Amino acid sequence: MSLTHPLTDVPTLRKNAREHIDEGAVTAGYSADRKTVLKLLNEALATEIVCVLRYRRHYFMARGINSKSIAAEFLAHANEEQAHADLIAERIVQLSGEPDFSPDTLTSRSHAEYVEGNTLMDMIKENLVAERVAIDSYREMIQYLGDQDPTTSRMLEGILAVEEEHADDLVDVLEGLPQK
Repeated sequence: MSLTHPLTDVPTLRKNAREHIDEGAVTAGYSADRKTVLKLLNEALATEIVCVLRYRRHYFMARGINSKSIAAEFLAHANEEQAHADLIAERIVQLSGEPDFSPDTLTSRSHAEYVEGNTLMDMIKENLVAERVAIDSYREMIQYLGDQDPTTSRMLEGILAVEEEHADDLVDVLEGLPQK
């Protein structure tokens, strides 16, 4: 079996690894526009944090006959969104960037909105809208990255799968509630 692109010889790999050692995980083989990737990841981080905050508020504010199980769903989603934020922040640091946790600009950087919702139904719908925004955002980021940054792409694919599960969960919750 012949390779279309010959692999780099070991001595060259070793030499390249020693050059620019202060750049950590970002090697000469990294072909994505790192500045753009860091901007996208910081927007994704902001989106996840806004989602954590919205879901937590909804967890505490859920009221009504069906509220216990729905509140539990909100809390589970909030915890998963926090795990996503942590993964994204860690990746930003791996790419020699700085995760932006500034509360002053959080909502302006987030793709999803922070909507409080007045009723349990409003809360469910607002969370579903935010999940749909996240799904499209992550899908576009993955397409943008292509094969230029496989580590970030795989991370985003994993997050995307969970966001799709969240949307599916919320549709199930909506279908289980009496429609007015």
